[in-house]
Amino acid sequence: MLLGAVVLCLSSCVSSKKIIYFQGADSVYAYAQAIQQKYEMKLKPADQVLIKITCDSPELLEIFNSDVTMGSGSRNGGSLSYGTTGSMGSVYGYTVDNEGDLQLPILGKVHVGGLTCDQAAKAVENKVVSKNIIKNPEVTVRLLNARVTVLGAVKSAHVVSLTSERNTILDVLAQCGDVSDQALRQKVTLYREENGQRSMFHMDLTQVDIFENPAFYVQQNDVIYVQPNKSQNVKSSAFTTFLSTGASILGFVTSLTALVFTLSK
Repeated sequence: MLLGAVVLCLSSCVSSKKIIYFQGADSVYAYAQAIQQKYEMKLKPADQVLIKITCDSPELLEIFNSDVTMGSGSRNGGSLSYGTTGSMGSVYGYTVDNEGDLQLPILGKVHVGGLTCDQAAKAVENKVVSKNIIKNPEVTVRLLNARVTVLGAVKSAHVVSLTSERNTILDVLAQCGDVSDQALRQKVTLYREENGQRSMFHMDLTQVDIFENPAFYVQQNDVIYVQPNKSQNVKSSAFTTFLSTGASILGFVTSLTALVFTLSK
């Protein structure tokens, strides 16, 4: 019984300060704070984008018909979308190459690496105008394959697809069902590839300053790892297994001794 109590204490004693989120928020946010708008995702190599060009004269888009014939685009009224199929509605997109360029039919090479989707749309628009194809085009660029990988002590570790350009680490963890009971909330690490380098950011979910962390807004291809807490390490250790087994054996021997003693009377 004593051994069992020791195991229980080792595995269940957790301070509330280690599990409560955003501690200190009452004082920090007693008054409204300005939000740093640093969440715009920028296009990187291997990103896939959907490009839509619209104008008032549909006949001007006929020059792009070669793209439609190949099955990688579709026309609808006065617009044309690079990267879709009219029959199946499946989205393929164009891929940003290692130099940060898009190779587009008719337009040729357009550099979009390091640009936001709105900035990339402007670059494509300028290319269309410079080629004298359409005078007043309207271009929309959307990122198709933005995703974040979440591993470690979460309730459902998986790859999370980003639904907008403004996604926080809290949004992503919520998609995974939040961190698990075994999570060490002070040890959340985000790995990011940017400008040919890999960076690491540490975050503490229990502290309110997480909102000011440079990695609070996630980017495509980020990897998030939530470290398990000490109780999980204790539970999975060989020492704990030995204690649990010993407690079971001791309990069995105690019960057997009591039974023999009773029968002998």
